[in-house]
Amino acid sequence: MLRYFTSGESHGKGLIAIIEGLPAGLFIDQQVINSYLLKRRMGYGRGKRMFIEKDQVDILSGVRRGYTIGSPVTLYIENKDWENWKDIMDPFINSQEKFVTMPRPGHADLAGGIKYDHHDLRNVLERASARETAIRTAVGAIAILLLKNISIELYSYVVSIGNVHINSDILPPITLGDQYLKKLNKIIETDEYMLNMPDMKAAKQAAKIIELAKKKGDTLGGVFEIRITNVPAGLGSYSQWDRKLDGRLAWALMSIQAIKGVEIGDGVVNSGKYGSLVHDEIYFSRNKGFYRKTNRAGGIEGGVTNGEEIILRAYMKPISTLYNPLRSVDILTKKTVKATVERSDICAVPAASVVGETVSAIELANAVMEKFGGDTIKDLKNNYNAYIARVKKY
Repeated sequence: MLRYFTSGESHGKGLIAIIEGLPAGLFIDQQVINSYLLKRRMGYGRGKRMFIEKDQVDILSGVRRGYTIGSPVTLYIENKDWENWKDIMDPFINSQEKFVTMPRPGHADLAGGIKYDHHDLRNVLERASARETAIRTAVGAIAILLLKNISIELYSYVVSIGNVHINSDILPPITLGDQYLKKLNKIIETDEYMLNMPDMKAAKQAAKIIELAKKKGDTLGGVFEIRITNVPAGLGSYSQWDRKLDGRLAWALMSIQAIKGVEIGDGVVNSGKYGSLVHDEIYFSRNKGFYRKTNRAGGIEGGVTNGEEIILRAYMKPISTLYNPLRSVDILTKKTVKATVERSDICAVPAASVVGETVSAIELANAVMEKFGGDTIKDLKNNYNAYIARVKKY
């Protein structure tokens, strides 16, 4: 079983993760990890903080000569902005600078302050900050490296920002396919706005409304989609509620800051249709085995993968920090005030899509380890190949 923990504050010295359960012999490509960290950092509408941070992963334990050795892997990402905050965030200096008493609507400030009896809400916002997702992205990139060993691939892209949506005809209704994936990536790579949108017309419109929101001191949310290909049938389980893979993927996505909704397949529109128009009919051929001509279920039925592509969609609310702040109440004086303004993004949907891709990979890698096990990558591959051979005879 894979499990991991993260620690660190937004303006502390850095972010740390400890991963337990990785098999020995997994090649750790730091360039791949850092490429995901770079993608998370970029995007039109990101704040000035992202020009300060470099987000390069440092591996402190569990890896030798480039390969995991079976012991816990420790990851560290330095916060460059610590230099500007060390007197405020030092563990032992009693500084009153940047004291926060005016909670932001939509953020964890007030609820967290009440829960832990904090009267300086910086104690809440430093850990609740989406800065924490940088280290989770690094963990997820390692999960992606593991999944590649059995040919499972993940892809993410932005479907909408504010009221701007990509042309739905750009994306195929059933499966991406290798050729389409190459085309999709090529389109996204040419996006001058780095919005991770596979529709240049929509990307230009999205950039305009992000600029408008910036001028108004406002923020924007949106929707991103994740597709996972080459997933074998049989991951997850229907036998217990907490082993259902759709539940675990939804949990992972909902844990990302500002995500308020998750959809699997055509989950939302399906709720208003007759069952005859929703469920994916089953076919069989000697070449393909069991297959579907539609994938409205998004690749998961009853908590178990059915061999089709997994399709996930996450809905991100606008970021809670507004440069034109909303009304709030000072927790000390109880007077009506304007909420605290922290340096923040105008739109972080492209970054969230990268985080969504990587946290989904963690849950999928966990399901793979549960299903195929093994103390080494070689064991994992052998078990996977034996299972695939059995499935072909079913």
